[in-house]
Amino acid sequence: MTVEPRTRPPAGPAHDVPAATLGQIFDRLYGPGAPIRFEAYDGSTAGTADAKITVRMVKPRAVSYLISAPGSLGLARAYLQGDLEIDGVHPGDPYELLRAVDGLKPRLPSPAVALQWLRGLGFGTLKPPPLPDLEQAPTRRLGFGLRHSRERDASAISYHYDVSNDFYELVLGPSMTYTCACYPTEDSTLEQAQEHKYDLVARKLGLTPGMRLLDVGCGWGGMVRYAVRNYGVSALGVTLSREQAAWASRRIEAEGLSGKAEVRHLDYRAVTETGFDAVSSIGLIEHVGVKNYDAYFRFLKGKLRPGGRLLNHGITRADNLHPGLTRRGFIGRYVFPDGELTGSGDIVRAVENAGLEVQHQENLRVHYAKTLTQWCANLVAHWDEAVADAGLPVAKVWGLYMAGSRLGFELNKIQLHQILATKTTPDGDAHYPLRHDFGV
Repeated sequence: MTVEPRTRPPAGPAHDVPAATLGQIFDRLYGPGAPIRFEAYDGSTAGTADAKITVRMVKPRAVSYLISAPGSLGLARAYLQGDLEIDGVHPGDPYELLRAVDGLKPRLPSPAVALQWLRGLGFGTLKPPPLPDLEQAPTRRLGFGLRHSRERDASAISYHYDVSNDFYELVLGPSMTYTCACYPTEDSTLEQAQEHKYDLVARKLGLTPGMRLLDVGCGWGGMVRYAVRNYGVSALGVTLSREQAAWASRRIEAEGLSGKAEVRHLDYRAVTETGFDAVSSIGLIEHVGVKNYDAYFRFLKGKLRPGGRLLNHGITRADNLHPGLTRRGFIGRYVFPDGELTGSGDIVRAVENAGLEVQHQENLRVHYAKTLTQWCANLVAHWDEAVADAGLPVAKVWGLYMAGSRLGFELNKIQLHQILATKTTPDGDAHYPLRHDFGV
């Protein structure tokens, strides 16, 4: 809602409303000891005077966003529209701000008091504020088709992954790998950790020369190329992103892997080949939809030969109590349209219900926090180039989303699980060793 100033009525019994500045309201909501400094366009201040981070409300429209969507969504809208500005952190990595205000809950007033505050500020008519263009874009592109239909999934994936290959190269680095890395040591570089992740997946899948690998949701083909180059397999990767498929195909040819490695612009459900020795799904399940898990794993099981292995790698919630959509919040509206998360227990259930045998599971959430830290560092280091390529609003969304995700992994609000399963033969042979030593 856009809050429009008006002339205050003359004082009298019916209109004698106590005045309040925005700074006073901030202190009443969060207390005078809030760990940031607040400055408002009306000249008032609040919070901690010598705080390292200052949030500045530079336009009255920011009030509209906060009233219409209290909490993180309203703040994000005002920030992306330039109505809120932040000093003391880089827009490519606002982690320190998010950490400072995590757990800071407002003491919300009654509607009557809130109305008095607005009148005291001289605001009258309330009108819906304009949504940022980036929030409207997913709605325009996805339309009203059936959620997780092939057509709508293609639009959702395109919205997120077809930003620009140049932009992703700036953020992800040379590996062009947009999934959790796995750090063999505390001091490993991002590139070393991404390569180690691919090697971990290959070892879990038991890849050996001559095997056939299917990688669904393959991104820019990192797993496909690594497995062919280092394990002597032939590999097919599929992605719904046209930009990813084109980039991966060029890289496969440049590395001399044509004939053994292939990446197609294709929905995984359209893969017709079967009899694969291994299937890897690295970062796809977040886009599948919780209600579709059973069908998803049944389909992947059908791609495996008896005795074959499946490795599912995906972000999860820290519990299994609240599965479902994320579209109502910042992530769902600006980052991953139609994205859904649930706990690892729900994924294991679906894997087993599909007739696969779970052999191994582990949580790599601390590795994802480190991965996101380095992605944010890349964005900061290449900020001007990123803004020039994708625009300031997109770059700000990425900084906010990655820094917030890092904090979520650090605080165990979200996790990253790898689940390994086998297609056990009818006579009960899982083709799985008595002992394994994958070593994270």
